[in-house]
Amino acid sequence: MHGLTPILSTVTASFLASFVEVVEAFTIVLAVGVTRSWRPALTGAGLALALLAALVLAFGPLLALVPLTVLQFVVGVLLILFGMRWLRKAILRSVGVIALHDEERTFSQETAALQRQANDRRADFLAAVASFKAVLLEGVEVVFIVIAVGAAHGQTLYAGLGALAAFVLVMLIGLAVHRPLARVPENALKFVVGLMLTSFGVFWTGEGLGAAWPGADLALLAIFAIIAAASFAIVRWLRGAYPAPAEGLAR
Repeated sequence: MHGLTPILSTVTASFLASFVEVVEAFTIVLAVGVTRSWRPALTGAGLALALLAALVLAFGPLLALVPLTVLQFVVGVLLILFGMRWLRKAILRSVGVIALHDEERTFSQETAALQRQANDRRADFLAAVASFKAVLLEGVEVVFIVIAVGAAHGQTLYAGLGALAAFVLVMLIGLAVHRPLARVPENALKFVVGLMLTSFGVFWTGEGLGAAWPGADLALLAIFAIIAAASFAIVRWLRGAYPAPAEGLAR
């Protein structure tokens, strides 16, 4: 049980976080493919994936040179900051302070922008750039999450498998329906991912400082439960402070 807890939590965190990011990137690539053509869409996405792979190959081995306790502390602090960013936005969206992310709206906006560029001689180039930027920006977050949740306990392979599974699933669903995945409960996923990344961060920061967690890896579950309870309490409090949903812009 102790051995399965970090593996399952690593795979789950990597899968859910990657799923959200891949959905957002897929929306832009789909808009490019449908509006312009699939050649610039796939060319831009392919180049971005190649660059991401090069970054992983270049910087991944350097992690082995960092002492484990230092790595755990640095990764832990970064995960707390990263997770709290996700959690903050998910909380504010859940109470209507800022608007929910809308993939259909993103698809429409990107499609309109590409249509305005249709008569430009650089239309294919601009379409490929749009696809490249979307995959690269979302992919950088995926790479960070995979390395961060996997590196501290030597589980980068498991984290990578979780991200790969998310990528394959989104591609299969997206290509099958041929439209933005608007029905994905994105904010709920971001809420869970924010909780998981923050929990990982607290756990590994403590390990980096030499803390001996009661129950070893099972302490992750307790940390998650405490952060989740605090987050839901904040949501209830904010719903009382903001009873009517406010207009806002999604990220």
